Amino acid sequence: MSLENFVLNQLQDLVLSGKTRNEKWRRKQLHALLNLLENHQKDILNALNQDLGKPATEAFFEILAVKQEIKVALKNLSNWMKTKRINVPVSLKPAQALIQPDPLGCILIIGPWNYPFSLTLQPLVGAFAAGNTAVLKPSEHAPNVSILIKKLIEKYFPQEIVQVFEGDGTMAADLITKKFDHIFFTGGENIGKKVMEAASKNLTPVTLELGGKSPAVVIDGANLEVTAKRIVWGKSLNAGQTCIAPDHLLVEHKLFDCLISNLKNSINAFYGKKPLDSKHLGNIINQTQFNRLNNLLQQAKKNGQIIFGGESNEIEKRISPTLIKIENRNDPLMREELFGPLLPILCIKNLDQAISEFKFLPKPLALYLFGGDEKEQKKILSMTSSGGVCFNDVVLQAGIPELPFGGVGTSGMGKYHGKAGFDNFTHYKSVLKKPFWLDLKFRYPPYKLDLSLLNKLIG
Repeated sequence: MSLENFVLNQLQDLVLSGKTRNEKWRRKQLHALLNLLENHQKDILNALNQDLGKPATEAFFEILAVKQEIKVALKNLSNWMKTKRINVPVSLKPAQALIQPDPLGCILIIGPWNYPFSLTLQPLVGAFAAGNTAVLKPSEHAPNVSILIKKLIEKYFPQEIVQVFEGDGTMAADLITKKFDHIFFTGGENIGKKVMEAASKNLTPVTLELGGKSPAVVIDGANLEVTAKRIVWGKSLNAGQTCIAPDHLLVEHKLFDCLISNLKNSINAFYGKKPLDSKHLGNIINQTQFNRLNNLLQQAKKNGQIIFGGESNEIEKRISPTLIKIENRNDPLMREELFGPLLPILCIKNLDQAISEFKFLPKPLALYLFGGDEKEQKKILSMTSSGGVCFNDVVLQAGIPELPFGGVGTSGMGKYHGKAGFDNFTHYKSVLKKPFWLDLKFRYPPYKLDLSLLNKLIG
């Protein structure tokens, strides 16, 4: 579809007509989206495999994430939509105060390439639940998924409810200049800044789901065998192209050798002696991303930093899970989010050292702690800031549909999943109803009420 023929008002007018306020309308859209998922599972899995080399199991979880989101919305929609009564001060009675959830209008959803299906359609669930229409812009870097999303959306939804625009960054740049009622963007920090800047010209509110260098801290008390398995799984999932993957490890000195041994064992157990031949390891999305990661890998090799792994295949755009020893945060591997299966490992004295360093670093999307006790966990929760925290595991926090998901600071703004998604795409309108039958004269000029009496009545 060309932007020349795009009329945003058509999607906004449907909301302003009042039709989308109806619970039945909202449920109809959610069921249509559920039917789309159930009827085209094979097509979705194939597209994800073509674009990212995703194993069927990993690809299936993109479908499952959207399904779970829909089921939570269908279960709770009636309660979420309720108008809530608010207490009225005695001085303002008789009156009725209400908070009414209103749809915002038409939402622009810009999807990423790493989870191109789920992270484009999952926000749509919250938008529908809140009674909005939407425009989707899938990532051009996952072309097969983008084509499929457009095809399926047009099959299951009329144009006045959802439209899909394919194209490169120019298309996205054009879309964000339009007067949408909300923009939901998932991607990197640099593009997120451009989205926010463009949106500000129309005072359009934004949700930015970004990323950052999410650390995993391993301290005394961790089961190192289980810790290693979970870290390797989270770091290698989708070939490391996951916004909440552990970006790097901070390990207590005394645990280093044992943890490294367990990490090696886990990589071999998951992907065999030749990970590049494994059907369970995905591909890097494109040549640009592969070159970026491979350059970092080759530099680490040149510096003698590779502990384990280090293989790459440019033709297939594959990189094996690689353990890399670094001495400090000035290492090139620590400059930006890695978004790949390279795992820098830095030794620390203790948890306090890690926490003191976090205060001077950008706030990550996720923070992981393995080991310790309740005291250490409380330290992490009270003395650090991050989008989310997970103890003794990685990534799984995003799989709980009723747990709000989002960043803070440079890792993003705004949240979604479950009720948080409904809230994100809802305006809570304040309403006051007052009858005519009681109209006290002392509220009007000329004012004659003594201030001491007024203070008693109202204060």
